[in-house]
Amino acid sequence: RVLGRIDPEPDKFYCTALKAVGTSGLSMEELWLLVQRTGEASFHTMELLDHANTGAFGEPEPTEVPLTIEKGPFIVISGHDLYDTQQLLAQTEGKGINVYTHSELLPAHGYPELKKRYSHLKGNFGTAWQNQQSEFEDIPAPILFTTNCIMPLRPSYADRVFTTSVVSYPGVPHIGEDRDFTPVIRKALELGGYPEDTIIPGMNGGKTVTTGFARSVLSHANEIVAAVKSGQIRHFFLVGGCDGTRPTRRYYTEFARLTPPDTVILTLACGKFRLNDLPLGTVPGTGLPRILDVGQCNDAYSAIRIALALADAFGCTVNDLPLSLVLCWFEQKAVCILIALLALGIRNIRLGPTLPAFLSPGVVQELQRRYDLKAITTPEEDLRTILGR
Repeated sequence: RVLGRIDPEPDKFYCTALKAVGTSGLSMEELWLLVQRTGEASFHTMELLDHANTGAFGEPEPTEVPLTIEKGPFIVISGHDLYDTQQLLAQTEGKGINVYTHSELLPAHGYPELKKRYSHLKGNFGTAWQNQQSEFEDIPAPILFTTNCIMPLRPSYADRVFTTSVVSYPGVPHIGEDRDFTPVIRKALELGGYPEDTIIPGMNGGKTVTTGFARSVLSHANEIVAAVKSGQIRHFFLVGGCDGTRPTRRYYTEFARLTPPDTVILTLACGKFRLNDLPLGTVPGTGLPRILDVGQCNDAYSAIRIALALADAFGCTVNDLPLSLVLCWFEQKAVCILIALLALGIRNIRLGPTLPAFLSPGVVQELQRRYDLKAITTPEEDLRTILGR
């Protein structure tokens, strides 16, 4: 609907094509139309989720989040679900227990109805999902997984893990649909937390991170347009996606570190933990932070809205903006976000560190032909190509 062509109701062809996949041959154009409609449905789904989150908890606001865990009992909550977060905060209120987000729940701190209502939402614990085994080692607190990836548990913390929603693990207590977190609260009081304030630093040694920019960037649209026209801002990068353990994913840290001081990085999803604590400062002459955390992976909707608003302000298309998308390759469900970007006609996306196996040579060739999709090379070479230097 934002582009005037997003239809939440699938048409007759779409339903017919869904039934036909795997049972009869479809032409390339028919298959591509199916992919297009899938992308549009993904965009609409992100739009609905955004409306649900902001309708319940307010529009996100820029918020500095400490990475220090205060002494005393606490609970770590991991995942994406803001409702589960609110329920946990409500049930721990007044019990002397602090709550810390983990991984994709970091953006919860930007929602005013959570951060202002619950003073015991204190900060963020650790970094991205793939580091949980080392970061949870001997943690003196329970960990509640809502919708995040859970790695094989180590004995040092296996007895303090709880799951809810769609996450489960053999032998781990699961909190049902009633969301009664009493067992989690009991475990937090039993373990007692750290005896002294303890810093769990970011991946680059940072002690704080900032989140909650989302569409608040749009309130500075006039300033941003003026800064671009005056040459104070040369380029925008959207750097995000899903993180992983491969050493090649250090590409994204180095890419961010090498971006010039007259550029701005929008980041989202758990890939942001590679770079969100880098001390990149502000754009000279503007006061605008060089790293703007837009939110969770589904907050790609906000990034799209920002891009559309800037394109409108400049009187051009998104593909004509000084904007480049450099995305960590992600797991299967996040492919929907990529397809949504393609369905909106966004070109020149760079993906890495490697392309997934299901992207066959024929599919890659078609994506390159239609959307100029690219694989990343090196940070230096990609920046040189993007910035023309």
